[in-house]
Amino acid sequence: MIVNGMASFSATLTTTSTSAAMLYSNRSNVTSQEHPHPDWTVLLVLVIKGFVFGTIIVMAVLGNALVIISVHRHRKLRVITNYYVVSLAMADMLVALCAMTFNASVELTGGKWLFGYFMCDVYNSLDVYFSTASILHLCCISVDRYYAIVRPLEYPITMTHKTVSFMLANVWLLPALISFTPIFLGWYTTDQHKEFRLKNPNACIFVVNKLYAVISSSISFWIPGIVMVTMYYRIYKEAVRQRKALTRTSSNIILNSIHQHRTSYR
Repeated sequence: MIVNGMASFSATLTTTSTSAAMLYSNRSNVTSQEHPHPDWTVLLVLVIKGFVFGTIIVMAVLGNALVIISVHRHRKLRVITNYYVVSLAMADMLVALCAMTFNASVELTGGKWLFGYFMCDVYNSLDVYFSTASILHLCCISVDRYYAIVRPLEYPITMTHKTVSFMLANVWLLPALISFTPIFLGWYTTDQHKEFRLKNPNACIFVVNKLYAVISSSISFWIPGIVMVTMYYRIYKEAVRQRKALTRTSSNIILNSIHQHRTSYR
């Protein structure tokens, strides 16, 4: 009886110890899952991402700031064409400050949005606005170069300060029609995405409907792209024509000089 009792007590103690060990192991696993130790590779990737984004943002701001300062300080650079360049530099600098900073925060936090519903609309609006403004600046520069090269006699009459001011005003105002207005009013996306945003405030995903995609892509890309391709194609044709004319002129000058040289010996 005593032996049987001791055996029973020993088995019970063993079972209890095993159960306690399993419980402790499970709790340890749960604790380790809730508070995992940071992997050095993850930290290294975050450091590299932060360095890359920081370098791009700083270089974009400093580079465009140097362009603006150079044109401001040197009077010889204050020509009509450089008005577009300065305005483009301002747009690109604001892209780095207002859009790329938010993008960097999303990348560094593993895709999480930390700034709320309203700031998500602000970020998307700024991204669309400044991207469109930059492309429209390039379009204006192509038109300016077209008149300067293909129609040089009309350039001083056409590209006046009033014309440039009007073009730059449109460059800065038109992007607002496809950025802040439709995004804050909710015209840009689908009903399903609106519900998704309400249920997932930590996600800032830009999903557009078909109508907005067609209108915004036309204003931001297709129309300016067609204008730029047309302008630079005509500039290319004019450059080829002038090169051929210069070649003919050079050939005629050489032939005339040879003819005069032979005549003088006679």
